[in-house]
Amino acid sequence: MAFTHDTVESLESSVFLANTALEPDTLTTLADLEEFYERFSYTGAPPTDRDLATIRAIRPRLRDLFTADRDSAVPLVNAILAEQHAVPQLTRHGETDWHIHATTEDRPFHERILVETAMAMIDVIRADEMSRFGRCGAADCEGVVIDLSRNRSRKYCSTTCTNREAVAAYRSRQRA
Repeated sequence: MAFTHDTVESLESSVFLANTALEPDTLTTLADLEEFYERFSYTGAPPTDRDLATIRAIRPRLRDLFTADRDSAVPLVNAILAEQHAVPQLTRHGETDWHIHATTEDRPFHERILVETAMAMIDVIRADEMSRFGRCGAADCEGVVIDLSRNRSRKYCSTTCTNREAVAAYRSRQRA
């Protein structure tokens, strides 16, 4: 199943955000949050010092959403949409054509992330594609993996885990 551009962006950014809570925590400063904001092309006001704590606080909630099965994910999505008073509306900005936002750009950054993630998860749930999410294949990592590849071959949550596992496999072959 091919998802729309805005769905893919929301899912990838939220999985990335959820994984920043792993050890070592990679979202500890405003500079880290600003880099995240820029990397994933968020709209609205740039993050401030006040946003850092609230963004850090939603990471476990995102992780729960991505590790849930289809039926368990539905109440999580519905709760987010209800709490944030989400009102879907078509919008267009920058070079991105018409797509759906369910919150406005003036809402706090953490609310925008939650709503955009919930809206993206609606597409995933409706398409019965929760199998696109999984746990990182690295033995020592608890990261969330989102696999949007056609052949569903992604195993690791990051380039770091991919490289570490490749080096370990190489060393194992050399010893054998």
